[in-house]
Amino acid sequence: MTDILSAAEVVDEAARHAREIPQFTQSGPLGVTEAYAIQARSVARRLARGERLVGVKMGLTSRAKMAQVGVDEVIWGRLTDAMRLEEGASLSHAKYVHPRIEPELAFLLKKPIEGEMTAPEALACVEGIAPAMEIIDSRYRDFKFALPDVIADNSSSSGFVIGPWSSPARDFSNLGLVMEVNGRAVETGSTAAILGDPIRSLVAAARLAAAELGGLKAGWIILAGGATAAYSLKIGDNVRTTIQGLGAVSIRVEK
Repeated sequence: MTDILSAAEVVDEAARHAREIPQFTQSGPLGVTEAYAIQARSVARRLARGERLVGVKMGLTSRAKMAQVGVDEVIWGRLTDAMRLEEGASLSHAKYVHPRIEPELAFLLKKPIEGEMTAPEALACVEGIAPAMEIIDSRYRDFKFALPDVIADNSSSSGFVIGPWSSPARDFSNLGLVMEVNGRAVETGSTAAILGDPIRSLVAAARLAAAELGGLKAGWIILAGGATAAYSLKIGDNVRTTIQGLGAVSIRVEK
């Protein structure tokens, strides 16, 4: 897979029209560096249509997620304003191919991050933390892929919803959380499942994404990564995630 621009167009059009595509790795070797180049150019097409970059998502940051997709590396993707859903609003199932949702912790930056830093240095750049959920949607046929396929597809990131912001001064390293669907708990866990402490995910974002993006900007949202396995969304689902001491965030699924 050497034609980066053509691959970017393929994955962008698949996302725009909720259409399945074959895995790139079925056609030949695809490296991680090449996959990130496809991601960058695919998202650049969205920005050219008027979307705005508003942050970064981290992926495969929990053992549950790594086991679910059969990989063992932390990855990242880009967030745009068009991907954000209002808390409590409806999500249209028809706009996705294989929509799934997972509970996360979100960071709001008050200062830019321009390179590698320690956990205390990263925390000093944070304005707030919030319960969040990310909608992931691999466009690949049968939800099967290799790691480079995922990266090329914006690390499966397709939407996100943020709950109330809280001060990052409190200890958020090991907060209990529950994700409910129609009032029934489908996933339970802790923020500690995110690399042992979610702040490590922000440090990873500084290391992995900042160099590519020229830094993480003040006002950006950083999704720390799924704390549990993802749940496959169905029409009629009402999904709510509650994080201990931080409140709740919800979304409902319509046709």
